[in-house]
Amino acid sequence: MNFQTGDIGHIIQLAIAPVFLLSGVCTNLIVLTNRLARIIDRSRVLEDRLDVAYSDPYLNELDVLYRRSHLINMAIFLSTACGLMVCLIVALLFLGDVTNIGLDKYVAGMFVVAVLCLVGSFVALLREIYIASAFMRTQRHRRRTR
Repeated sequence: MNFQTGDIGHIIQLAIAPVFLLSGVCTNLIVLTNRLARIIDRSRVLEDRLDVAYSDPYLNELDVLYRRSHLINMAIFLSTACGLMVCLIVALLFLGDVTNIGLDKYVAGMFVVAVLCLVGSFVALLREIYIASAFMRTQRHRRRTR
């Protein structure tokens, strides 16, 4: 394994695009974990209120929060899987270039899987946003006419 400076530069160039994707995935994970934290905080408030007195509206909202948390957890899982795949892609790029092993098909396959995981994460996030918005519209208070 005799490395030249140009070879290492070439390897780094190959790894740049996946690293940019990884930074976007990390930003997505921050958004998802913040949404999950808000869902958890709201569900704790509702559960505390239910400990004091039974309320159908609180139970309905909790049901919606549980569905939303499930979707956000799925989105977090898929984004994390995408990030893991991107890290493995970078490792395979370095490994393939250093050892001269043909890992092109593996890199391409893992990239497709990573993008599909990211798409699935965005779909789950959009579904969660839709459920939150729909619930908010159903709970809208009407102004009283005097």
